[in-house]
Amino acid sequence: MANNTVLWEIDKRGVASVTLNRPEVNNAYNGDLIQGLHSAMDVLGREAGLRLVVLRGNGRHFQAGADLGWISGVAKQSPAENERVSRLTAEAIRRLDTCPVPTLALVQGGCFGGGTGIVAACDVVIASEDAIFSISETRWGLMAGIILPQLCRAMGVRQVRRYALTGERFGAGEARELGLVHEVCPTGGLEEAGTRIIEAVLMNAPGATTATKLRTLTAARALIDDGELRDLIDEHARARQQAEASEGLASFREKRKPSWYPG
Repeated sequence: MANNTVLWEIDKRGVASVTLNRPEVNNAYNGDLIQGLHSAMDVLGREAGLRLVVLRGNGRHFQAGADLGWISGVAKQSPAENERVSRLTAEAIRRLDTCPVPTLALVQGGCFGGGTGIVAACDVVIASEDAIFSISETRWGLMAGIILPQLCRAMGVRQVRRYALTGERFGAGEARELGLVHEVCPTGGLEEAGTRIIEAVLMNAPGATTATKLRTLTAARALIDDGELRDLIDEHARARQQAEASEGLASFREKRKPSWYPG
């Protein structure tokens, strides 16, 4: 909780609440937020009685992907620094994906870019009716490589081929049809809907739940090994320093269409 970009607490039942806390920028991630996620997972990983992790976003939106101003600054730094940032990002997603206890994401408002990867890495996802999703990296000359394994497992490769290539926005109902979201609730009803999932998990034996999650990931060949992770990191870091990323991020800052748009 050192930099306050990620807040966490655990109640007497062993239910942890992890809250993304940059509402002024729609919880867009930067270096501090990524480190905050790691710190939260470090602390929670030492809790012997941990039963469930509930992930929320503070404010109107769940998570708006990368802080593009921060990304622009990182891109100007050395290749080694870009690799370090990509590694921290990839490890945060992998740690969430393989968290030994069930994870529940409660999604409101915008969930873009890396936010879609966060929810794809969670075991259960509930979205309110106002939620909007987009795999938006290509719009900015970037690529979503680090989260594509989780997205392909959640949505299926056919759907990811559409939405990661177009960057289209889609609503909560469509996200449910695609498999990214399990349940849609009325706006304002996330906590009530989440309580049902929490109670269901708490009724189950902790050891059996952890073993079932690990065996499910193993049976589906969904565990990312170190070699694949290294390839994802290298590709992700290189893309950030390409000319397309520079132009895409500039178009965002200048509020204009990118140069590759022929219109």
